[in-house]
Amino acid sequence: MAGKTQDVDAAPEDGEKPAKKGLPIKLIAIAGGAVLLLGGGGFAAYKMFLGGGGHDDHAAKPAAVAAKPAVFFDVPDVLVNLSSANNERTQYLKVKVVLELPDDKLKEQLTPLMPRLLDMFQTYLRELRPTDLDGSAGLYRLKEELTRRVNASIAPNRVNAVLFKEIVVQ
Repeated sequence: MAGKTQDVDAAPEDGEKPAKKGLPIKLIAIAGGAVLLLGGGGFAAYKMFLGGGGHDDHAAKPAAVAAKPAVFFDVPDVLVNLSSANNERTQYLKVKVVLELPDDKLKEQLTPLMPRLLDMFQTYLRELRPTDLDGSAGLYRLKEELTRRVNASIAPNRVNAVLFKEIVVQ
């Protein structure tokens, strides 16, 4: 035995198969497919969500349309007494409102509807309590509710927003 050296790379005796070296072919194929799939998905997401910075996107988009100037319609001042409990002193609310319109044609259509709008403002605002107007959240809710009610009053027309010029609670 001393004179014999074993060759590690030599084929084993007795009909044994040689030991496999490296990774199996199936594992390499699966890993390669996964890399291609993830890479393709990442590239598609980049192009879809981030625009990809390609020049082809600019050719497909139409030219930007110039923004229309804002159209505003002044509503006469509204002064109402707020709802209160029997023992509390009476408080008043004065509101100056402007309606933001989608186009200039709507101004002409709103003028004959002004009595309806003022009635809607009066009846809604008289039901408010002073605590309903506390903080910016109260004013935001008031603005959203007035916009909803104005749009219901002038349907099928619509205003973009009700904007406050002045609000005084006294």
